Amino acid sequence: MMQPNLMASVPQFKHSVHRRPSLTKHQAAQASIYREEATMGRVIRNQRKGRGSIFTANTRLNKAPAKFRNLDYAERHGYLRGVVREIVHDAGRGAPLAKVVFRHPYRFKQVTETFIANEGMYTGQFIYAGKKAALTVGNVLPLGEMPEGTVVSNVEEKVGDRGTLGRTSGNYITIVGHNPDEGKTRIKLPSGAKKVVHSKSRGMIGIVAGGGRTDKPLLKASRAKHKFAVKRNSWPKTRGVAMNPVDHPHGGGNHQHIGKASTISRYAAQGQKAGLIAARRTGLLRGTQKTKE
Repeated sequence: MMQPNLMASVPQFKHSVHRRPSLTKHQAAQASIYREEATMGRVIRNQRKGRGSIFTANTRLNKAPAKFRNLDYAERHGYLRGVVREIVHDAGRGAPLAKVVFRHPYRFKQVTETFIANEGMYTGQFIYAGKKAALTVGNVLPLGEMPEGTVVSNVEEKVGDRGTLGRTSGNYITIVGHNPDEGKTRIKLPSGAKKVVHSKSRGMIGIVAGGGRTDKPLLKASRAKHKFAVKRNSWPKTRGVAMNPVDHPHGGGNHQHIGKASTISRYAAQGQKAGLIAARRTGLLRGTQKTKE
């Protein structure tokens, strides 16, 4: 007698194994990077600099670029007269700005230029710009037309660049001497360094206004807060030794100490660059200071 097939009445199912889809080469590389990052420290502060809007300077309240007039025939051979209409504060700089109105040399209209204001300038003052302008505060002349010892500001490094040197509040440049044979003028920068520029480079006579701005102490944290609020995400600044090891190379330890040399190679990997990067020397300068040549 045949035995009945008991399995015939049991429904048969195919067992399938669900596999993960295979990764592309790019996805596999990204996964390996994520695994490495999970075992490494965090992205430290100086790696984040420049990433996103919080590290960029706020320029919404900036007034205008402060420059001389475009160098033209009138300034090279004679002079033009302008008048100071307004002296304004610029949130992006320490020195005030002067709005100076000139007549257009060829058309019937007025042109407004923005200069860095010098000490002693006032609204309604006449400003003369050109080779034959008088030697008074606020006038713009070529350096070759000024005597030695003249104090100037906003000096052109190259002829016609409209002013690049000695522009910050309270600073000035001194004319050391002229070399008429080569058409060069030697000047002393606010840092004490000497520099040689072309004698046709222009400068404004006088000292930049707003001097002594950095001498007043802040005294309390809220003033520092408002000072840096207009700049970028740079305050308050936590010390590296006050962090945990995962946050900074100087972090960790039973007391706050760097624990290694504070100098670091120029060619160190990103994330290691903290402290004195590629320092030529460290420590306090001793002895008399020599003027830079």
